[in-house]
Amino acid sequence: MHVEDLLRLESLDLTLLWGSPPLLAREISGVTATDLEDPGRFLQRGEIVLSGLVWWSAADEGAKADRFVAALRDAGAAALLAGEETHGTVPEVLVDACRRHGIALLSVPVHTSFRAITDTVYLRQWGDLSRRPADHYALPENVRGELSRLLADGADPDTLLTRAVAHLGAPPCYVLSATGRTVARTPAAPPLPARQAARRLKAAAPFAAAPASTTLRVDPDASPYGQYYLHLPGPVDAPPRMLHEIAEVFAQYRQGLLRRRAAARVPAAELLDLAAAPRPGPALLPAALRACGLPDHGPYTVIAVSMGAEEGAAEAGAEALDELLRHLPGRRFATARLATGGAAAVIATDSGAPGAEAPVPGAPCAGAPGAGAPAADAPGAVVATLKGLWPTLDACDDATLPYGGISTPAAGPQELNGALEQARYALTAAVRAGSADGTAQLTAVEDLTTLDALLAGIPADVRTAFGVHALGPLADGTNPSHRMLLETLDTFLAHNGSWARTAEALHLHVNTVHYRIGRVELLTGRDLARLDHKLDLKAALLCR
Repeated sequence: MHVEDLLRLESLDLTLLWGSPPLLAREISGVTATDLEDPGRFLQRGEIVLSGLVWWSAADEGAKADRFVAALRDAGAAALLAGEETHGTVPEVLVDACRRHGIALLSVPVHTSFRAITDTVYLRQWGDLSRRPADHYALPENVRGELSRLLADGADPDTLLTRAVAHLGAPPCYVLSATGRTVARTPAAPPLPARQAARRLKAAAPFAAAPASTTLRVDPDASPYGQYYLHLPGPVDAPPRMLHEIAEVFAQYRQGLLRRRAAARVPAAELLDLAAAPRPGPALLPAALRACGLPDHGPYTVIAVSMGAEEGAAEAGAEALDELLRHLPGRRFATARLATGGAAAVIATDSGAPGAEAPVPGAPCAGAPGAGAPAADAPGAVVATLKGLWPTLDACDDATLPYGGISTPAAGPQELNGALEQARYALTAAVRAGSADGTAQLTAVEDLTTLDALLAGIPADVRTAFGVHALGPLADGTNPSHRMLLETLDTFLAHNGSWARTAEALHLHVNTVHYRIGRVELLTGRDLARLDHKLDLKAALLCR
């Protein structure tokens, strides 16, 4: 791992304060965290140094910072990573000292822990060692040179993969995403449906090779939703180290994609902020759509997702949603995190294939199509495709349940606000349904065809408040008499107000049912001979 690799990791959010390209290309041998004024005797050559700068104060002379950095230089440190928490920023005198002594300096924001940096370095080193256990490369030098040139020239992934395995006899080979989307395949590899590919990945152990097939994880730093896999369905006569080096090529390819997608999130976030506003200016939404490579005319479909409330869940949701939507051939979309939590995407219903993985020129956040998914020529087909793929998204991470909500089509830009609200409402219903039975859920507004489903999208505190006010004293569940009346009411409504069938279901005399329903009417102020009052109390029971 090199110093510049740390800067590419969005999860760390490091900032380069000073460092020339040769310094950033230095290889990292390890990590030392210290706040000693002179840590030199404890450092090993090639280590990065993490310091919270507790040893320095604003009253200190510049010489103190100079001595600290000189000790790092003499010990052969690869770089200094200085925390911002102690002083709010990295002191300028430290930047000057690093510039004088030739030590790359990166600032560490308050929200990034030193532990996260340490874990990242050592996990990446473990992955590198597993790929290159010897001091020499397994790929022929001419192949490595050709692949490097193709990466630099922005070659498409099919070309990269075909050239990478050409010297092995061009066997059938795939690069698959975590949800089974075909990122690349060789000419000898037949099309592989996403769900079939996802099943293969689920059955394969990472970094393991079986006699009949080989599946390698491409990037140890990737999230469960952003991971790529090198998959050879048949036996291949090649050293494992050679296959790991091919996987490393696609790790570099993936990192380039991530940088472009991160840039695309900026206009996408602006678009979703405008969509969330009740009355954006008439020209603002069309301009924001064009900035995302989307048409400024509808229809559009909006999808919102949630991965829970844990730290990093919103970013995971955006990455998962982005991966899911790449299964839609010819669909353009813009994905970003929501300011209120979770993530959302605007999908253009018109067909306008932006090309495989690479963004459309002039449309930085347009989505790329994935392989193995059926064509989707209408909003309804988009919804059906996403529902079919939702289980593959759920299978990516056993520790997280993804929930999603999909709007009805928005006819034009000014209807995006309503579509976003619909998607959020359907998402709330999905979370409620999924939490009840412990399953991942994707709910479309069209699915809300019953009173229970409609009420599921209402926020929990609103549901509770409605139930309490509609039921009145009966909402007190600690009173045994009230619980009995609620049971009678629930059964009475379930049997369409039939006195006889209610009495039979509860094993009561009909007169007893009449008495209890009379008590319900008295305590709630409702007349159960009226349909609207029956609906009010049915809704209140569902909202408990």
